[in-house]
Amino acid sequence: MKRLLLGLNFFIFPIAFINAQQFNTAVKNAFIITRMAEKFHVQPRQLNDEFSSNIFDQLLKQLDEDKIFFTTGDISELSKYKFDLDDQIKKRQETFLSAITKIYSDRISRVDTMIDNICKYPFNFSLPEKITSEEDSSYPSNEKALRLKLYKNLKSSALDNILDDDSIITLNSSQKKKYMDALEPIARLKAKKSFKHSINLILQGAGGIQQYIGDEYCKAISVCYDPHTEYFPLSEKEDFESQIGRQQMVFGFTCKEDDDGSVKIETILPGSPSFKSGQVNKGDKLLSIQWEDKLPIDVSSGGLKQLYEVMGMSNHDKATLKIKKQDGSERSVILFKEKMESDNEANKVKSFLLKGIKTVGFISLPSFYQDWEDESAGANGCANDVAKEILKLKKENIEGLIIDLRYNGGGSMQEAIELSGIFIDVGPVGMEKGKDAKMVTLKDVNRGTIYDGPLMIMVNGYTASAAEMLAGTLQDYHRAVITGTPTYGKATAQVILPMDTTISFEKDISKIKTDSYFKVTVSQLYRVNGTTAQAKGVQPDVFLPDMLEVHPQRESGNSYTLISLPVEGNKYFKPYPANDLDNLRTLAQQKIDGSSYFRRLKNYIDFEKADEKEEVSLQFSVAMDKEKKALQKNVSADSVIIEKAPYTIENNVFEKKQLEVNDKLKEMNDQWTKFLSKDPYLQIAYDMILLMIK
Repeated sequence: MKRLLLGLNFFIFPIAFINAQQFNTAVKNAFIITRMAEKFHVQPRQLNDEFSSNIFDQLLKQLDEDKIFFTTGDISELSKYKFDLDDQIKKRQETFLSAITKIYSDRISRVDTMIDNICKYPFNFSLPEKITSEEDSSYPSNEKALRLKLYKNLKSSALDNILDDDSIITLNSSQKKKYMDALEPIARLKAKKSFKHSINLILQGAGGIQQYIGDEYCKAISVCYDPHTEYFPLSEKEDFESQIGRQQMVFGFTCKEDDDGSVKIETILPGSPSFKSGQVNKGDKLLSIQWEDKLPIDVSSGGLKQLYEVMGMSNHDKATLKIKKQDGSERSVILFKEKMESDNEANKVKSFLLKGIKTVGFISLPSFYQDWEDESAGANGCANDVAKEILKLKKENIEGLIIDLRYNGGGSMQEAIELSGIFIDVGPVGMEKGKDAKMVTLKDVNRGTIYDGPLMIMVNGYTASAAEMLAGTLQDYHRAVITGTPTYGKATAQVILPMDTTISFEKDISKIKTDSYFKVTVSQLYRVNGTTAQAKGVQPDVFLPDMLEVHPQRESGNSYTLISLPVEGNKYFKPYPANDLDNLRTLAQQKIDGSSYFRRLKNYIDFEKADEKEEVSLQFSVAMDKEKKALQKNVSADSVIIEKAPYTIENNVFEKKQLEVNDKLKEMNDQWTKFLSKDPYLQIAYDMILLMIK
């Protein structure tokens, strides 16, 4: 491997001294992005010094988020371009790109060598070393300081790898020492691979480091308009599609690789094993895959290539995927591969019967079927499948219905409109405003409802986009009670366009092929009462605390988030009578106060907030003590005794027949049933909907 890297260095780094021709594509695309944004973006920004400064800061963040490549001297040298990028974009100049590529090439080469040298020697975790907040958030002053920071970051990563095994806490002192001695080389190698992974991706890229920086430059320009406006090089799509295209038997998710080699789930195929499991969502991070009767394989930092190799080991065995949810909790999910047909119309939406004092229907909708970019709706759309499932539940004489939108990242706006229409009569369900400031009413044009009984919607901080629109509409109409935490806060719509300034929405652009694409925010979404969920989210009627309170990640926390001011509500909007929320809130608080889970959760939140110190210890004994306290506060279902559910969970009669003849489906169903039986949020939702039924 060392020879390979030396060879790469020989061919890649001398070309840091590049000429204008090598950045032609980047400067051309940068110019096109600004022209297309001016033409299509709902709130286009002026190309001025302020925008230039934003691009400069954003690019540095993308190239060196952990501040382990550039020094303060490098930043000082590059800062002369900070307020000049707007002019360089207009004139299609490459001076800044040439300068930053030269420095970045040199730094990434040096850091690559430093990582090898640092990781030659064991880490001594008995030393009282630490990473201070100032060290973590600033660029090193010189190369010596850079090496020290890199050493501490590698050591911290290795220590985290060691502490991932909770069993170490139960060992005595001599056992811990033996354990540490045995595990330290493995943890150090894993840390080394993780840090070098991002470097290798750059060095081994098809276009080399200059294309990488050119693409990042265009991405930085795009995201400075708003968090959801993006530049897409064609190669990224093609590489990914070629990987997943080899899999005939699939779990049903696509992934996106982060710079550190970790892999997150990007999309879920409707009706696939992942979708039907109800446990997998967009944004989940894959930690390991364990094939039946085999040991788990760590896929947490090996990138897409390793993931697809592991996923391709079997088409027929059972796999247990360990995933980390966006709130930090971990789950083990059992999946079987299936051959997915394009016309697959099997149960894409999963429902259960909660049988207690009353029979209540439960529908899980982990994702919408289309993204914002595809607003087509048809007979096999998400709304239609939910309607079919409701009809099955109604045959079981349900008296209430709970729909779970937690972790639902949204999808097609049209599907949100169709879904709203299932529960309300004909009328407006939202409003949309484009660049021309003209307000367009989004309507449910179908008279009548499919379900008009008591309805509850479960949400959390990762309920976003069209899922928020649905929750907000039903809340405005008083048609449903929203329970959980405030939603993500994305109320904008995007389209993906080929990089071409001559296109317009009046023309058919589906056949236009370009080397790259531009996803641009074209409209803002409003609720029927004139308010918006943008940057605020949908506020639940009944608040149920969760772990997202510790480190909330919402639209308002992004840079360059669009601000939408309230508008006049739709004059044809006529809400139903208001729900009695006071009694529901009182009941929920009583359940929270009497729940061992929520008491443990409060202690965990208090512990995490109090522990947000300005330093990270690299001493094993200190880190171990912190980990021990964290485990004592653990709020996972396995660590807390969850009160017995006030209901049993059953399948509807249609699905029971399928489970009788499909062992794989039955095992996944049993897994889901077990999870729901321990879900403290669902238990409170059930108790509240009983009150609504009364």
